[in-house]
Amino acid sequence: MVQAIKVFKKKSPNGKITAYLSRRDFSDRRTHTDPIDGVVVVDADYLQGRKVFARVLLTYRYGREEDEVMGLKFSKEFELVHAEVLPPEGDQGLTPIQEKVVKKLGGSAMPFSVSLPDPAPCSVALDPGSDESSKMLGVSYELSLYVSGEKEETLKTQDTVTFSVRKVQYAPIDPDHRQPQLLVHRNYTLSPGRIILDITLGRDIYFHGDEIEADVTINNSSKKTVKSIMAEIIQHVDITMTNMYYTRVVASLESRDGCPIVPGASLTRSIGLRPVIGNTSRFGVALDGQVKDKDASLGSSTLCNASSSVNDCLGILLSYSFRLRLNCGAIGGEVSCELPFKLMHPDPSAPTEEDDLEFEDFARFRRGKSLDELE
Repeated sequence: MVQAIKVFKKKSPNGKITAYLSRRDFSDRRTHTDPIDGVVVVDADYLQGRKVFARVLLTYRYGREEDEVMGLKFSKEFELVHAEVLPPEGDQGLTPIQEKVVKKLGGSAMPFSVSLPDPAPCSVALDPGSDESSKMLGVSYELSLYVSGEKEETLKTQDTVTFSVRKVQYAPIDPDHRQPQLLVHRNYTLSPGRIILDITLGRDIYFHGDEIEADVTINNSSKKTVKSIMAEIIQHVDITMTNMYYTRVVASLESRDGCPIVPGASLTRSIGLRPVIGNTSRFGVALDGQVKDKDASLGSSTLCNASSSVNDCLGILLSYSFRLRLNCGAIGGEVSCELPFKLMHPDPSAPTEEDDLEFEDFARFRRGKSLDELE
C-alpha cells in the first residue's frame, strides 16, 4: 500500500506566490540542525526580474501582549536568517521530497533551503492557563518567503508567504540504556536506626504517552512509621533569557498501599505515572506546540549540543524528574528524593521511495489537525 507524504502548501494573499514545505518540524541533531527546505512557485509575469528572499524570525514572548503599555515590550525578536533563495546560487542538492514536488509541479517550481544557526533554541510554548493570551508565550519561529527587488526592502503582506515552523529535538536513535537509580538514607539524631529508600527507573529516556514506572524498596529500621507515599513527575523550566527557573507537577499519585510501614518492616512495589497535558492545567507548563493542537504534548527534555554544556544553551530548557516522598508523620517529617529522566518524542522514520504526495493547505498554529479546524 502506497503511503501519502503530507506536504504543506500556502499561498500569498495576492495568489502570486505559492510555497510548499515537506515538514514543519526541523530537527536539532546535536551536531547540526536540519535545514528548512521546500519548494516555491512564483508567477513569471509577477517576478519581472525581482528576487525571492527567505527570512527566519525567532520570537521569544515572556509576557502577555495585552499588558504592553507605554512602550513596554514583553517580547524579543531575532532575525536568524535573511537570504536570497531565487534565483538559486549554483547547483543545490535536492531532498527526495523536493524532487517529487518539483517533478509534480513542473518547471516553474524552484527548490529552496535555509539553515538555522546551531545555538538557536528549541521551540517551546508555555501554557497560558485559563487566561489565554492573544499570542503564544515561549519560543517560536516564523519563516517568510517574499518577492522584492532588494533584500533590505520592507516586507509587503500581499506578496509574502509566512509559515510557523518549529525547531525540535528527538530522542537519540542509539540510547545508552542507562537505568537511573538512587539510594537515600535518612537518619534521626535522637532516635536509633534509619529509613532506606531505593528507587530505580526502567530506562533513562521515555516517550510522550509512556507510563513512567519506578521500582521502589523501603526498609524501615528506625522508630518512625511511614504513613503514606507521594509520587510526582516534576517538569523543570529554566528560562535563560530572563534568568528565571520554576517547576510544575505534571503527574502525581498519593498511595497508602502497603502502609503503614512500621518499624522493622519493609515494602517493595512499583509505582507508575503517566505525564500528559490532561493531568495539569496550571499556568506556565511547557508544551510542544500550541495548547489547541490535537497532537500537542508536554515539552520535550532539552539535550545540549555535543560540543557545548548546559550553561551555553539558550532559550527555554526543560528537564524532568521522578520525585518520591515518604510521609513519616508530624515528628518523623518527610523522606524524599528526585530521580532525573528524559521525556522526548521518538525520531520519525524517513519516507520510502514508494510514498506518494498529499498536498495540504497550511494552518498557521498547528502540526496536526487543530481543534478549531475540526470544529
